[in-house]
Amino acid sequence: MLFRHLRGVAIAGAITAIVGVLFVGVVAAPAKSTHAESYTGICIGHKPQPFVHYYDNCTGHDEPEIDPVLDKPGTAQDITWTLILPTNGAMNVDGVGPTFWTGGTVSDPQSLLGQAFLEVQFYPNSMVNKCYAGGGYNVSYAPNVYTVCSPVWKVNSNNNEVAAFNAMLKDSASAGPLVMHAGDTISDHQYITPAADGMHITITDLTTGHSGTIILKSKTDGPLMPGYSNQKIGNALGWGLVNDAPNALVWEIGHTGNFTKPAGQFCLPGSATSPACYSYNIPSWLQFSPLQIKNVTFANGRHPDQWAVVSDYGGKAEVNQYCGAANYGQPFCQYPWYAYNATLQAITYGGDYPGTTRDFGRGAQFKQTTDCGGPYGADTTYCMTHLDLTLPNGNL
Repeated sequence: MLFRHLRGVAIAGAITAIVGVLFVGVVAAPAKSTHAESYTGICIGHKPQPFVHYYDNCTGHDEPEIDPVLDKPGTAQDITWTLILPTNGAMNVDGVGPTFWTGGTVSDPQSLLGQAFLEVQFYPNSMVNKCYAGGGYNVSYAPNVYTVCSPVWKVNSNNNEVAAFNAMLKDSASAGPLVMHAGDTISDHQYITPAADGMHITITDLTTGHSGTIILKSKTDGPLMPGYSNQKIGNALGWGLVNDAPNALVWEIGHTGNFTKPAGQFCLPGSATSPACYSYNIPSWLQFSPLQIKNVTFANGRHPDQWAVVSDYGGKAEVNQYCGAANYGQPFCQYPWYAYNATLQAITYGGDYPGTTRDFGRGAQFKQTTDCGGPYGADTTYCMTHLDLTLPNGNL
């Protein structure tokens, strides 16, 4: 079983060769790719409880999340994220981690506790070639391009975490992937229909007008529907490590990007070489334009009345474990954070970008010990931190 010491990127099946790749800027410069390249077969799973394990070629990773909260019926069954996609700068967006995603708990009778977990994974600088049934993906380098796969992770009867579903987000106007671009405003709508044929995911690029839809209907497990009705804290994935709400946005950190050297490899705070772990180096985040969370809308036009954050590795505590508390804040020993940016009128992730007005304790915004309970007893999960972000009707 592989747990804490091998986190980062799970390799789905045998790793195939990385063909025709040019890597630059591992230590002295940001991780930045310069021409067409391809990375094959990686998958990024959901970090589970310690008794849930991966196959020998899979690992866990770091998942700092932000949850919109509104304790009303149906809010966890109809949620729309409005986002602006990040743009490369001196640092490529994927240099700090290969994906960010939206998603949440869905029901699956063939998974532990009857629950599985959806991740709508956005891949920066990536043209997706294939989304594998096992949860992996194949992408080629495409600067300032975003494409999507949507793995759903379950725990089988052997307590292995595996994929119940995975699909490419395709453009409804073509047979190919929905291609979005840096700086585009997108709508990510996750909802149910009367057909109860699985949760629907419709992503619309509001800048271009193109859209695509995925329906979570597993060939083996059947329709995968939302696991809860109310988007409230405590309605959490039972086999997870956080006491969160059903739906969240997460940027996968603690592993290298798809096109850095080495590519798609787990990494730890304090690592400046072999591999350089840019996830934990705030200046790296500030060298590209941020992901912007512009709004969240639930059914009937409702908005969150709270926002909350949590990390399944304890945020600052993880950095202190590997760097030492006395070194916190030094290069490669910083935990990125969620902030509110009044200039952008958006929530961002990474660091204090120009225009930031509130950063909620920075890396210390995440609880550092497991003080909440769950199906497996008291003090087994990380509690969420409510952000002091009271905005009229939840609008940003």
